[in-house]
Amino acid sequence: MSPLVITILIASGIVALIAIAYINHMVENNKLEKARIKADLNDRLRRCTDLAEALPGQLMTPALKLLLSGLQLHFSQRMLPFDKSNNALKARIEELRKLIAQGESIPVNNPPQPILNEAKAKEVRFQLENLHGQLTRCAKEGIVPANEAKHWLKEVRNMLTQVHIEFFGNLGQQALQQNQPGQARLAFERGVQYLRKQPDPATHQNALKKFEAQLARANAMVLESGKPTPDQPSELDAGLESLGGDSEWKKKNIYD
Repeated sequence: MSPLVITILIASGIVALIAIAYINHMVENNKLEKARIKADLNDRLRRCTDLAEALPGQLMTPALKLLLSGLQLHFSQRMLPFDKSNNALKARIEELRKLIAQGESIPVNNPPQPILNEAKAKEVRFQLENLHGQLTRCAKEGIVPANEAKHWLKEVRNMLTQVHIEFFGNLGQQALQQNQPGQARLAFERGVQYLRKQPDPATHQNALKKFEAQLARANAMVLESGKPTPDQPSELDAGLESLGGDSEWKKKNIYD
């Protein structure tokens, strides 16, 4: 065998090895990318499902249920090519299609969850942050039209305000029932301050007037008691700073 033939065979072998290594690398990268996409879709599907099922009933509406069902259907359908033998996923897709077909008559079975303490208020706020994040990302990807996303982002801000209204009101009422007018006054005062800081205070005029009336009543009770209100840390002082102010996440628009 001539040296030229040997050289050609060696070169061909090297080229073949490089080609095999490159193909293996591409196959591995493709597998990793598919796994990444599947994990991302699964996470987004889980988040939307949790919101649809766990958001308090006083915040859930048929329109919001339809939106979340539509997102669940979208992510489920995108997941199916990665898991074609998943019969449970196929059944869920059919179930979601039937739910969405009901339009505004879609059943809303979320039970109301009273916002009675700081822990519950923070839990619901976290859910709303999650909803805000999902809407923002879906708008950027074109899954939800921009105008529709803007509408829902405004609704999320209104829901957060509703959570604060319920929270301050419940804490104030609890304090009155426990004969603590000073703490009740603090709760109602926080409610008044929070609503006055909102960009559209007119939307919450009824709630603001109610807080103002409750604040006046609590003030009168404090004066009647003749006892000075101690300036000491309380559940309101210690726990509401993060709840009472405007949050960065709710200030963002869908183009950030």
